[in-house]
Amino acid sequence: MLVVYRFAVTEGETESFSRDAEDALAALASCGGYVRGGLGRAVDDFDAEDSVWMLWTEWDDVGSYRRSLSNFQVKMATPLLSRALPEASGFEVLAECGPGEAPRRTGSDREADPESARREAAR
Repeated sequence: MLVVYRFAVTEGETESFSRDAEDALAALASCGGYVRGGLGRAVDDFDAEDSVWMLWTEWDDVGSYRRSLSNFQVKMATPLLSRALPEASGFEVLAECGPGEAPRRTGSDREADPESARREAAR
C-alpha cells in the first residue's frame, strides 16, 4: 500500500512546513504496518509562487494505513495532512521492479464487488 500526499507550499512557509511534515512522518512511522516513507519537493516547479511537496508512506496493507489514522500522534498531524491537494492519495501496488529486473505483478486486494466492500467498511 502506497500513500502519497501532495502539498502546495509557499517559499515563506518552507521551514515550518518541512518541520510539521517531518513530525507527521514520525507519527506515521510509529504505527504498526508502516514500512517506510519520506518527504520530498518537486525539482521542476512551474508555478513561481508555490513549490509542490510530497509526503509518501508505504504500508503492509490498507488496513494498517487506515488504523494509523486513528493514532493520537497522527491525529495531531491532521492540520498538516488536511492541507494536502484534493486528489487520490492511497494506491495499491500492482507491479514492482528491482534494478535490472523485469516487473513482477502482484495481486490486487480490492474487493471485486464494490457494494460488498462498502458494507464491510461500514461495519
